[in-house]
Amino acid sequence: MAKNPNQKLKLLYLYQILLQKTDEEHKLGMEDLLAALARCGIEAERKSIYSDIAALQDFGLDVMLQRGPGGGYYVASRDFELAELKLLVDAIQCSRFITEKKSNELIKKVESLASEAQARALQRQVYVSDRIKTINESIYYNIDTLHSAISAGVQITFQYFEWILDFTSEQRIQKRYRKGGALYQVSPWALTWDDENYYMIAYDGASNSIRHYRVDKMEHISLTENRREGQQLFHDLNIASYSRKMFGMFSGEEKNVRLRCENRFIGVIRDRFGADLMVRYLDEEHFFVQVSVAVSPQFFSWVFGLGGAVQIMEPTDVRAAFQQQLRDMIE
Repeated sequence: MAKNPNQKLKLLYLYQILLQKTDEEHKLGMEDLLAALARCGIEAERKSIYSDIAALQDFGLDVMLQRGPGGGYYVASRDFELAELKLLVDAIQCSRFITEKKSNELIKKVESLASEAQARALQRQVYVSDRIKTINESIYYNIDTLHSAISAGVQITFQYFEWILDFTSEQRIQKRYRKGGALYQVSPWALTWDDENYYMIAYDGASNSIRHYRVDKMEHISLTENRREGQQLFHDLNIASYSRKMFGMFSGEEKNVRLRCENRFIGVIRDRFGADLMVRYLDEEHFFVQVSVAVSPQFFSWVFGLGGAVQIMEPTDVRAAFQQQLRDMIE
């Protein structure tokens, strides 16, 4: 048989066909494989397909043969199981910091890790357009730039903005740069995902303190040649613990707070503050817990949202501040 120019690609096409068209529920017989290769412009003989499949198996592709009616060749296992791909799709869907456009692009790439039939199953759970998404397309690249700065151990500069209302303008919701548009210069140490937003945690040399910034509100990020500062502070900092203390990543004075909680809310407390809790028995229906939090209006809102099942007991100044916030809200 005279070989055509595509003949050298036969093994690659066969690899692609098996990955795209087969899984445990969808198999291709020998005639199906020959026909699929023919559609790619490749004529092949049964004997050569046997040796090609053996080569693919030696390469590490988990190709199996099921004999009998409805049987055929199929890829039995992949790098990602379908359930794992569904988790990835769910994470992309729920991520507010990823725009709708970028979400659809990423999900399309996730689908390519499955067979075509499995990809259709993933598509049935895609509802990206109904989710609240950021409008800042550059956040995807901001994250990459920040990772590069952290890996290189250098400081960065950027502009930081907030949203304001201006009823005198046709565009009522407007972007306003903080510090009059002047550049921030900080030492980035970590990225964390909290309350559906990405935050950069950094050391600010001007104030000698740890700060955090919403990544989707950062613009014009540039790496500098200055070495990163604040190593000692971050050497002693547990990032996960830091994030738990910050409600909605709003800063406040850090204090040890004693809470009185109903027993049925132990799961809520554990989800918020982690498994390493200082819990003490109070009575048949309540327990005390000692936690470290950044005291802020957002912390008080979290307590209020639990409908009285969690109460602030100590310190007295935090309890008084919570009561004052309630009075202010009523007024």
